[in-house]
Amino acid sequence: MARLDPIFERLHRERGSELVFASGQPVVMRTAAGDVAVLRQQLTSQQIAGVFAELVPPEIRNGFPASGVTRFAYEAPAGWVGVLFERKEALVRALVRPQPGEAEAPGPAPAADKAEGRPGPAPLQRPAAASAPAPAAPADDAAPAEPGPLPPAPADPRAAMVQLLEAAVERGASDLHLTSDGPPAMRIDGDMVQLEDYGPVARARLREMIFSISPEKNRAQWEAERDTDFALEMPDVRFRVNVFEDRRGIGAAMRQVPAKIRTAEDLALPKAVIELCAHSKGLVLVTGPTGSGKSTTLAAMVDYVNRTRAQHIITIEDPVEFVHPNRRCLVHQREVGVHTASFKQALRAALREDPDVVLVGEMRDLETISIALETAETGHLVFGTLHTNTAPSTVDRIIDQFPADRQSQVRTMLSESLRGVVSQTLCKRRGGGRVAALEILVVTPPVANLIREGKTFQIQSTMQTGRSFGNQMLNDALLELVKKSVVEPDEAYAKSVAKAEFRQQLDRAGFKLGAAEER
Repeated sequence: MARLDPIFERLHRERGSELVFASGQPVVMRTAAGDVAVLRQQLTSQQIAGVFAELVPPEIRNGFPASGVTRFAYEAPAGWVGVLFERKEALVRALVRPQPGEAEAPGPAPAADKAEGRPGPAPLQRPAAASAPAPAAPADDAAPAEPGPLPPAPADPRAAMVQLLEAAVERGASDLHLTSDGPPAMRIDGDMVQLEDYGPVARARLREMIFSISPEKNRAQWEAERDTDFALEMPDVRFRVNVFEDRRGIGAAMRQVPAKIRTAEDLALPKAVIELCAHSKGLVLVTGPTGSGKSTTLAAMVDYVNRTRAQHIITIEDPVEFVHPNRRCLVHQREVGVHTASFKQALRAALREDPDVVLVGEMRDLETISIALETAETGHLVFGTLHTNTAPSTVDRIIDQFPADRQSQVRTMLSESLRGVVSQTLCKRRGGGRVAALEILVVTPPVANLIREGKTFQIQSTMQTGRSFGNQMLNDALLELVKKSVVEPDEAYAKSVAKAEFRQQLDRAGFKLGAAEER
């Protein structure tokens, strides 16, 4: 049963004329008596695309959701419905109308709707107010709606665990947090929301719930070490799970990993980032703090290679997050602790496995970084991640990992193999959701010379004067998001690393910080 079937049943039962789904807005049913809210939760674009992906015919499933308009018919248990799904950049809109019987899926243009006397969909716009008068959707600057209470937890531990995971997906939470003797919490649009109405979960009960979804080997590892990581597969989503123990007992942090990879086009990655994927060899790094969306960006870059080149991709991850099917490329994904003992062991083995592209989930230690550099030097394109806040500091972090007597050699290797660094942070989007701000370092000959000569402190000024090569400072990316009314000035200021400079940029552009920041 598809998740939207109950809503479609209501559409038929109450003789509604249309259901309207739009990014950042409640779901509304249009009826002869007026507009009715059928789901007050403000859905994200990803949530809407996910539920409609369950309905599309097999012949268009792989390309869904495509840019522009997609139209198809779906047979719900309550009867046939016609779906008009529109995607424009990161925004989506879907109109669902009851159909008297099975109909051919209409073509890509909305002209057929107009020919039947029904208005076609309005062009997609960034949501500012609900298209339906009841209930009114919040304006862009309104706070996201608080999630309502969950129904009582099932007695079965596994069913109770699945209920919480499904609730996290439905509410657009990036993370679900579980604590012994405390209520569950979800990170929604970057904020931690505790589900006080759910009530605290006793330590013994939480242990049963977590172990009901844990592989046997991870239960044994937790018993021995009090920490374990694994990936959890659900029908429409994956979770990266860490189980730990604190002073109250067992706990867990579960990061949602969408089953559908967001493409470079979906994320609107800058041209300079996409061009980094075109290199045949070298090192490309995606950096940022934990939870900044590095995995999502890397998955989009690997997916771009997968769709545009006929090569061999090997990923080494802990655990495997986004699952890449074979498209034009042959893809092998290895999980540390399951398919290999360590990153460095898998990376050494990869050199004997005829790869063209290698993804290293984390460059944690000196030996892994060293092998990654060697791999990049020997004719392979290597993608990797580091937890650094700016692109120039990433270069220093790599060099500083090595002993002083090797740093001169490493600077030379890095100057020849590094192709670019993408450093990112996530900002709260006005009206709900989050958006990434990217700092981009493209390694040009002048930048390579600075790395070789140990003058990394000059990289920032070279980036500022080399914008034509695709270089982009984080402050410039943040300011652009403010100018486009995507992010509030206070939020951008909070995420800036060079705050004094960014305050001056805001002032010159005519934006003022709120009172809380001025104090």
